[in-house]
Amino acid sequence: MKVGGFASSAARAEYEAVYDRGLAALPTPAGVHDIQTALGVARVYRFGEPGGTPIVLLPGRAGTAVMWEPNLTALLGHGEVYAVDLIGEPGRSEQTVPIRDGADQAAWLSTVLAELDLPPVHLIGYSFGGWLAANLAVRAPERLRSLTVIDPVLTFGGLTLGLVVRATLTAIPGINRWARPSFLNWISGGAEVDATDPVARVIDEGMRTYRIALPSPRLFTDEQLRSLRMPVLALIAGRSVIHDPERAAARAREFLPRGQVELWPSATHAIAGESAAEVNARVLKFLADCEAGS
Repeated sequence: MKVGGFASSAARAEYEAVYDRGLAALPTPAGVHDIQTALGVARVYRFGEPGGTPIVLLPGRAGTAVMWEPNLTALLGHGEVYAVDLIGEPGRSEQTVPIRDGADQAAWLSTVLAELDLPPVHLIGYSFGGWLAANLAVRAPERLRSLTVIDPVLTFGGLTLGLVVRATLTAIPGINRWARPSFLNWISGGAEVDATDPVARVIDEGMRTYRIALPSPRLFTDEQLRSLRMPVLALIAGRSVIHDPERAAARAREFLPRGQVELWPSATHAIAGESAAEVNARVLKFLADCEAGS
């Protein structure tokens, strides 16, 4: 089994320059933590001041903490926020040992929360980060006060063939130069991707320079979804290309015991940034309701 890493030292330097510009678009962190786990070092940025239940953010593939730029300021209205760069993906975290399965994925994330000495958190994940968040909820529910998943991959429905084919093309040398921007355009519902946008730049550069060696996530079983007893907010993009949105929403409604499941008809998979104001407002209401015990 392999370990993820940058294609070369030059590739890493090129990525770091883009990452630093993206990071500069975020509010200034109140703290930066490098957490040692059994599988590598996780970079975590802390924003805001302690008080209340912390929020922990898990990004989509190659998104890093930077992808939360459209959401972070609003979420700070709730209180302290931690944004994680995922181990095994581009960013400032560093994988040192092969990650074999979902148990390994949950183990490193659980270690991070423990080392930060956090109480049960409001865990929010987007896309692949949504799967990672649900995976922790299944395997270590005591770590969560609530779970929010935003158009999560392989959580309520399987991947579409189009996603598999297009994602594969982005990893093929010689083809990936045009496949990457085409993929980002497609996953955003055909909207033109702004090449100057710090989030898009970081994702594109991460896909170009980093070689991911992670196991494919497995779709959660009915029993695993039924086991999620914490409050769950699931926002499903109606124009998502990663799964069948209506079937995913229906399955989430059927099996989540305390789920609030919403299908947003006009939203694409890029919902977290594309519909940032609406997503922020909905998530903050959900978290407020959780705090109030409703």
